[in-house]
Amino acid sequence: MAGYILRRVLGIIPVLLGISLLVFTLIRTIPGDFAIIALGERSTPEQRAALTKRLKLDRPLFLNFEGGNVFDSQYISFITNFVQGDFGDSLKNQRAISKELGERFPATIELSLVSLLIAVVLGVSAGVISAMRRGSWLDASTMLIALLGVSMPIFWLGLMMQYLFGVNLKWLPLSQRLDDELRRTFTPITNMYVLDGLLRGRLDITLNALKHLILPSVALATVPLAIIARMTRSAMLEVLSQDFIRTARAKGLRERTTIIRHGLRNALIPVATVIGLQLGFLLGGAVLTESVFGWPGIGTWLLQGILSRDYFVVQSGVMFVALVFVVVNTIVDISYGFFDPRIQYK
Repeated sequence: MAGYILRRVLGIIPVLLGISLLVFTLIRTIPGDFAIIALGERSTPEQRAALTKRLKLDRPLFLNFEGGNVFDSQYISFITNFVQGDFGDSLKNQRAISKELGERFPATIELSLVSLLIAVVLGVSAGVISAMRRGSWLDASTMLIALLGVSMPIFWLGLMMQYLFGVNLKWLPLSQRLDDELRRTFTPITNMYVLDGLLRGRLDITLNALKHLILPSVALATVPLAIIARMTRSAMLEVLSQDFIRTARAKGLRERTTIIRHGLRNALIPVATVIGLQLGFLLGGAVLTESVFGWPGIGTWLLQGILSRDYFVVQSGVMFVALVFVVVNTIVDISYGFFDPRIQYK
C-alpha cells in the first residue's frame, strides 16, 4: 500500500511539469509587452527596462546557453518559485499572487464543498432509486431531470434563479457572501464564512452565509448532480444483476440491507471516481457561477486576470488549479481500497 501511494504521489510530478511547460509556453506566445501592461503605455523606456529586469524577463525562456548558468532562465525560475510557494506579483495591482490566492481560494472551497454535498446526496439517492425502479415512470423522470441538469447552461440557470428567488420572490440574496452590515462587524479566521461563524460563536454569520450560498451552490451542483445520478444508476444496475445480490436476497436479507450494504458499496468505485473528478472541476474555479453571482473566488479572479491581461495571475492560477485537480484525483485513486476490500495495492 505504501509503495503504491508513493508511486501515485511521484506520478504527480511529470504531470505538473507537462502542464507548467504548456502554460508557460502559451502565455509567452500571447502578443504584448509585460512591462507595458504593468506600467501603462505612458511609461518611459527606462521604467520598462527596470521592471523587465526585476521580473527577470530579460533572461532566455527555457535554457541559458550564453551565460555561465544554463538553468538561469525564465521557465526554471518560474518552476523554482512555484515549488517554494512564491507565485510572483500581479502585474495590475502589484500584490503578491500567493496572498490573493489565500484570500480567494477559501471562498471557492466553501462554494465547491456545499455544491458537492448537494450533488452527492441527491445524485446518489436519485441513482439508487432509479436503479431499483428500473423501467418505471420514476426512473424515466429521474433520468430526464438528470439530462436537463447536464444540458442546461449554468449561467442561464443562475440568472433565472436570481430573477425568480431574488428579484420576484425576494427570498434569497442575489450576490456576495454576507450582508453588508454583518460583513462590517465580522473578522474572518479562515475566510470560509460558514465555518468562521461557528468558530467565532456567531450563529447569525453562519446562517447568513448559508443563505447566500443557496443560489450559487444549487446552480453549481446541477451538472455534477446529474452526472453522479446517471453514473450511480448505471453502476447499481450492473451490481444488482450479480450473483451475490441474488444470494443475499435468497438468504432472506431485508431489501434495504441488500441494496445499501451489498449493492451500493460495490457500486461506489466508479461513482467515487466521478465525484473526485467533479470536486476537482469545482475547486478549479467555477468561472461562470462565480461571475454570475459575484462570488469572490478563484473563478472570478482568473477571469479578471484574463480580461486585464495579467499574465502572471493567469499563469500561477492555472498551475494552482492543476495542482488541486491532480491532488484530488490522486486521493480518490488511493481511496478505492477503502470502498472495495478486494482491491489489493502492490
